[in-house]
Amino acid sequence: MKALLINGSPHKSGCTFTALSEAAKTLNENGIDTEIVWIGNGSIHGCIACGGCSKTGRCVFDDGVNEISDKMAECDALIVGSPVYYASPNGSVYSLLDRLFGICPHLAHKPAAAIASARRAGTTATLDGINKYFTIKQMPVVSSSYWNMVHGSKPEDVLKDEEGLQTIRNLARNMAWLIKCIDAGAKAGINVPENESGARTNFIR
Repeated sequence: MKALLINGSPHKSGCTFTALSEAAKTLNENGIDTEIVWIGNGSIHGCIACGGCSKTGRCVFDDGVNEISDKMAECDALIVGSPVYYASPNGSVYSLLDRLFGICPHLAHKPAAAIASARRAGTTATLDGINKYFTIKQMPVVSSSYWNMVHGSKPEDVLKDEEGLQTIRNLARNMAWLIKCIDAGAKAGINVPENESGARTNFIR
């Protein structure tokens, strides 16, 4: 069993990474393998609605999104970490998620969680923005003993945020438990629900 953690910060080893590392450590202690993927500090292209992915299952832009989609095939859970930019996830995270959730067929029914990192505020809005991606793909959203956020301007500050790190550890324990519950259910013959499909409406007809 394995969880994929996405570091959406432009800083490879900054505050977001520090929080994700705490989650990964706790997941490991609870029997879940982990991989932290850094999306880098280059350009993550926004979706241009070209429709190419509907034909190939791959995004036309080669900037790491396809590779993350492939990794999800081998993972049982997802954590997305982002710094706060103007009370929102940063632009690269939004661009990545817009495209990843458009092409990845390996998301439904896998537990997911968001982690926000900020100096001071905007964290809950950032969590809301990321969580919406999970809920449109039938991913159980894992909660904790508080909202999943850490505070600080540098990693050393985050390490002093005792309640924040405690919240991240509790999140990881809850995720490990849910991953194991889903695995046990599958082994007991409890299958994922079958979806209805075909109904598509809009607001003008």
